[in-house]
Amino acid sequence: MVNYPIIYQINFRVWFKGYKTKKGISSVRDIPVSTWLEFKQKGIDIIWLMGVWKTVPSSVKKYCFESGLINEYDNALPDWKEEDVIGSPYAIDSYTFNPELGSDEDLKELKSVLDKQGLKLVLDFIPNHFHADSSLIESNSDIFLPGTDEMLVKDGHTFYRSEIDNNIYCHGRDPYFPAWQDTIQINFFHPEARKFLTEQLLRLTEFCDGVRCDMAMLALAKVFENTWGEVLKTVSAHKPEKEFWQDAIRTVKEKRNDFLFIGEAYWNTELTMQKIGFDFTYDKSLYDKLLNEKAPSIREHLRAGKLFQQKSIRFIENHDEKRAVSVFGLERSKSAANIISSVMGAKLFFHGQFEGKKVKLPVQLGREPIEQADENCAQFYNKLLKIVSLEIFKNGEWLLIENFPSWEEDLTYKNILCLSWRYMSDEWLVTINYSDSISSCRIFPDGDLGNEYIQLDDELNSKYYRRNYSDLQRIGLYIELKPYSSHMFKVC
Repeated sequence: MVNYPIIYQINFRVWFKGYKTKKGISSVRDIPVSTWLEFKQKGIDIIWLMGVWKTVPSSVKKYCFESGLINEYDNALPDWKEEDVIGSPYAIDSYTFNPELGSDEDLKELKSVLDKQGLKLVLDFIPNHFHADSSLIESNSDIFLPGTDEMLVKDGHTFYRSEIDNNIYCHGRDPYFPAWQDTIQINFFHPEARKFLTEQLLRLTEFCDGVRCDMAMLALAKVFENTWGEVLKTVSAHKPEKEFWQDAIRTVKEKRNDFLFIGEAYWNTELTMQKIGFDFTYDKSLYDKLLNEKAPSIREHLRAGKLFQQKSIRFIENHDEKRAVSVFGLERSKSAANIISSVMGAKLFFHGQFEGKKVKLPVQLGREPIEQADENCAQFYNKLLKIVSLEIFKNGEWLLIENFPSWEEDLTYKNILCLSWRYMSDEWLVTINYSDSISSCRIFPDGDLGNEYIQLDDELNSKYYRRNYSDLQRIGLYIELKPYSSHMFKVC
């Protein structure tokens, strides 16, 4: 496994529906090897198939047609029909492969195919909740957080009476938003719940190479207690001595040490999650800075500790965020993509990002609108992926380089990020102008190459430069970049 993998997320129910209609297949087992080989040839290391688990289709009408969701459907897919609404992939019945995609055995076969192509498979793990009408209510009701009649009367949005066993339960939620009506909350302070979830993780090691853990920080004892404190008092729950994740990850890694844990984590819990065992956690802070702030703020963020950097997942798009081209604009999105691809940590790309898709699809929809690929965007990503899939960007040593003004009164140097990668005898220099104005800077070489000249091959723009090394030591390497443009130099 490489240190800094490239992860590709696919909204699998939507993708597979279109694929099987086009190809005339019925199961994931029938997807030709060539399809997966194309991903590998792009430099992708991990395929994340979002939404493969069994849901509760009979409850779609109950939960998926409230006014806010209908507005989202209208905006994303104006010609949507009732049958296009298939329910959230994060409100699942159980960790059984969705029968519309195939069988559990088909999923195992898919993993085998990906293994042979050198691709790792990541699937969703949703620790906080199951579907509000999950069959587990009948077989494992003690793993869920119960409510009372008084709570239901007081707050009918957070609490509900299950039609399965007529008991009152809590809907899943995080503390900053209303409860998710189509879910039932796991009780992380109950030993049986922790045991059950750990057993599910152990079982998943047979089907995939890792899990992307949805809203992983909600399982932290402090977060769970702050969210459900009043409810926990009524069930005499006691705070466990160890974090759920600490025990669960240790147990799973004892079975499969290479099994990946990827945590969706926010609220400055990222480093905590890394320290208790997560291999990677979301770096939403970098996303927010790329979207709302300027290069100096981004530079300061990239000065964070090495452990945090190495275990962060960088992204500018996923199923929760709006499409990158629609919020950044094309040129700035390309510049932002270059930044996340040229730093330490894993890199996450979302299906449709390479083609410049603009429509964010609600996760409850099973069909997406037809969008024409943006050739400019596609060509950029082809070049970028060809570069960052090299060994040096996946296993090399990264450095944030200090740059200096081109002349005394020029402050545009602050707009340019300068990054270096080294691996064995190879070296790359990446310079990115993350601003809407022409900017310049100077960079001074580190050490003595022992050569009279240095060659800089800009593989991103197919341009090549030769400079006298003694001049670079004396006056520095002059860099001038147009708005949101970049150099990616192979140093020879």
